[in-house]
Amino acid sequence: MSYDDVEIEDMEWNEELKSYTYPCPCGDLFQITKEELKIGEEIARCPSCSLYITVIYNMEDFIGDLNNNKIEPPKQQPIAVV
Repeated sequence: MSYDDVEIEDMEWNEELKSYTYPCPCGDLFQITKEELKIGEEIARCPSCSLYITVIYNMEDFIGDLNNNKIEPPKQQPIAVV
């Protein structure tokens, strides 16, 4: 059973960890990455203890982010043959 349900807006983005974080009672942080959220993961785990929380978020917010980050192949450039 989840320790708590936490909305993504109540979590903090940690640039160093590249994760959304939320304080754990043990003193560490629950963590979940954007990549995990994009694939539908909703469990943020604490690396120091067995507790975890359920993250409440709108998956569409992260799917849109995924679509915006697509890597486009380089466009072919015409070359002149002499």
